[in-house]
Amino acid sequence: MREPAALRELIELHKDRLFAFIWRMIRNHHDAEDVCQDAFLKAFASFDSFSVQYRFSTWLFTIGYRICLNRLRGKRAMTSDEGVLALAPSSGENPFARVESSEAAALRSKVWQAVDRLTAPQRATVLLFYRHEMSCQEIARVLELPVATVKSHLHRSRKRLREILESLSEKELQEFRSLSGLAG
Repeated sequence: MREPAALRELIELHKDRLFAFIWRMIRNHHDAEDVCQDAFLKAFASFDSFSVQYRFSTWLFTIGYRICLNRLRGKRAMTSDEGVLALAPSSGENPFARVESSEAAALRSKVWQAVDRLTAPQRATVLLFYRHEMSCQEIARVLELPVATVKSHLHRSRKRLREILESLSEKELQEFRSLSGLAG
């Protein structure tokens, strides 16, 4: 499958979801664009290894996740403070921002800051499960982990997020509960 029109169609079908996932992992617009481009290039270069037994998106996310982890490891090696990477504000604009009340925006920001404090595999698991609505089996394929490990990551992530978000006021917790149904 080396037809330019077919490759363009695959890019159009998957670029937004892949970018959303990668951006949430590394929180930098420019780096996320680079990782997405690298993921597509590597996918197309190794298209012969793609198995039709899985969805193309699962395979593409696996490639993107590996590149993302390598990028995160490289940045971590360049800084002496590992916390700087996970908590650094994005240098790019959040492409998923919606027009919403300032209270809801502040709450959403606190939730994403809490997600950013998870380990990279936990953060990826949460993003793939809640944002991209992948099953545990699909996530296991993307992250190349056993399904039991994915479930463990989800369990530990939820527990850690609960601990982090306990600092929210009761009003914020109520608003969070009402927003959580929107899965945004």
